[in-house]
Amino acid sequence: MTSEQSEKNLLLIFTKNPVAGKVKTRLAKDVGDKKALEIYQFLLDHSVKFTSKVVATRQVWYSDEINNSDIWDNDLFQKKEQLSSPDLGERMQHAFENGFSEGFERILIIGTDLYDISEEDIRLAFESLNNHDFVIGPATDGGYYLLGMKSLNSEIFKNKNWGTNTVLENTLQDLQEYQLKLMEPRNDVDYLDDIRDHPAFQKFIEL
Repeated sequence: MTSEQSEKNLLLIFTKNPVAGKVKTRLAKDVGDKKALEIYQFLLDHSVKFTSKVVATRQVWYSDEINNSDIWDNDLFQKKEQLSSPDLGERMQHAFENGFSEGFERILIIGTDLYDISEEDIRLAFESLNNHDFVIGPATDGGYYLLGMKSLNSEIFKNKNWGTNTVLENTLQDLQEYQLKLMEPRNDVDYLDDIRDHPAFQKFIEL
């Protein structure tokens, strides 16, 4: 991908403000709020490291309020606040609409709940949009960890039970008529079982 093409690439990073009791709540049921926050901050550190290398405009979208003095470098990341809505689909659609209105031609969105993702995955996802309409990174829990498109399709953000194992299947149904690239499945970190046998997380769960 040429530098001219990459200037039209936008990476949206959806993140939650790291507050004990408000992040990794399903994981916290097994490890407690304090440990869940430590794990989330570990995931945030990883997210900052690999996204800093991505050749694209990078925007961090905060769940509650923008923090200009946190680990997301203001020189590397534009900072925005998510739409105030309990519906994840509405918040994601708003971010995509904003990106296309700013003139970007290829837009990806990811969260900060994944350890097994790299700058290379993002590069491949952007490249796939050269000859596909959409790209999706399936999560092993039935959702997705990455979504990318070249033009807004608002249908994929509607009528979804976000956080359940039906999201990916229902999204794929919406995209049957389009050229779609599916990436390698990855494991989101939501429950203790997601990290119990993962070497990177042993320091958090060993007694």
